[in-house]
Amino acid sequence: MKYLARVVVLLLLSNAAFAQEKLPVILPYNYQNIRELYIDTSNHHTAFKPILHVDTSAMYTHPDTTKRSLVHRKLFDEHLLEFRQPDFNVFIDFLPDFQVGKSRDGSRTNWLNTRGAIIQANIGTKFYFESSFYENQGKFPYYLDQYIRKNQIVPGQGGIKDYSDGKAFDFNYANALLSYTPNKYLNLTAGYGTNFIGDGYRSLILSDITFSYPYLKITGTLGSVQYTAMWAQFMDKHSKDFAQAYDDLGYYKKWGVFHFLDWNVSKKVTIGLFDAVIWPDADSSGRKRGFDWSYMNPIIFLRSAEFSEGSSDNALVGANMKYKVLPKTTLYGQLVLDEFKLKEVTSGKGWWANKQSWQLGFRSFDLFKVKNLDLQGEYNAVRPYTYSYKSTLINYEHYNQSLAHPLGANFWEVLGIATYKYKRWYGRGEIMYSKYGDDPDPSTNYGHDISKPYTNRVHDYGNYIGQGVKTNLLYAQGTIAYVLNPKYNLRIETSLAARKVTNDLNKSTDLIFSIGLRSTFRQFYYDF
Repeated sequence: MKYLARVVVLLLLSNAAFAQEKLPVILPYNYQNIRELYIDTSNHHTAFKPILHVDTSAMYTHPDTTKRSLVHRKLFDEHLLEFRQPDFNVFIDFLPDFQVGKSRDGSRTNWLNTRGAIIQANIGTKFYFESSFYENQGKFPYYLDQYIRKNQIVPGQGGIKDYSDGKAFDFNYANALLSYTPNKYLNLTAGYGTNFIGDGYRSLILSDITFSYPYLKITGTLGSVQYTAMWAQFMDKHSKDFAQAYDDLGYYKKWGVFHFLDWNVSKKVTIGLFDAVIWPDADSSGRKRGFDWSYMNPIIFLRSAEFSEGSSDNALVGANMKYKVLPKTTLYGQLVLDEFKLKEVTSGKGWWANKQSWQLGFRSFDLFKVKNLDLQGEYNAVRPYTYSYKSTLINYEHYNQSLAHPLGANFWEVLGIATYKYKRWYGRGEIMYSKYGDDPDPSTNYGHDISKPYTNRVHDYGNYIGQGVKTNLLYAQGTIAYVLNPKYNLRIETSLAARKVTNDLNKSTDLIFSIGLRSTFRQFYYDF
């Protein structure tokens, strides 16, 4: 603590001495300002996120010079601690997320008590660093409570411990990112967090819905082409008991390699090609395999071309597309092939290994010429057994959550999201409708739960989206917030959500209200 205090004092002194010269601020795009890339006249690479940029917004380039009290500045305009120098920037913030609310299902009083902290820094324009930590206790609506107890995770936020005599949960998590850009052609990133590939709200290729994981990412850009290779390590939380039988190893690990080639064909069209391979850190008998160095080869499709020749690893290929039909309207889509045989696809017999998923959507900005009124619509469909494998040691999953869509597989969904921002007011409305095929019991596998091995499938042919217990899911949410401090999104927020699930076995309806003091640009996906 003494050392930290000395560092802060030195930073404060240097900040005062060199306040007249300030280095440009480098930060990641967030879900609010990413719109700048889509409405710009140039065609940017927008698919692989997070994306760093020089923040040229007024709050960093033209700050308010009105003389105000320290309390006012820190609460409404500045980071808790900020040090801007000719050669570096450092920002430190306390991140609260205090919520309380009520849900009708079970007449529950829900609450969340999160205390977090983040440090963000850039040294020159080549190095960027951030690290954050969150300590949480919370009680959730009934459907989330049941999901958490079944999977032993809070969605996107890791494992749990019982709290308040088992009525609530205690959980914590951390994220980190280190980025180095030596020149305009190359970027090296090491992180502990999540990634997202796509231009939609959901991603069927790689999503940010999961818990954090370690990764190394190399991105090269040459003209209109950008190529990214990423290596990551995931956890198979299903294997805990088995792993502990071998010298208390904890959860079994698995590895993933991802390649993404993004080409801006023109000012309006972008086409991206993707492949991924997942392989186990050890086999089911406990024999260690570790990181397979042959996967350091960054050539796209090289390894995926081999999976049809008997490879035991799990390979996927896919495409991501974007087309700017109007200056402020973009169409986008995705296609993922988990396993593919043209003969079986064209036969129309519903072969179980026709494991594909697809997406089609649009994003419109400044709708009806109203500034900051944005609309997004999206359709997603995933065939049964997609993303699953013979074992959870190798399926497309991390920490009991899919690396793609929160509904797993064997579903289709349509959703619409509208957002509006006026000065410091922010509003968001979402409606989502989905049909999926659930399993009538734990031993049956109709292809919805990707943690179940596809070897336990019900039948080889006659498979279709929605097979099993036909389930309808409707989710709608409205959110209104007043942003106190835009630099770390400190806001007073209230939300009302409705959720209805119906099938032949069960029916549940819930109305969920919450209000609280929130912060950060984190996104959690509870709309499932």
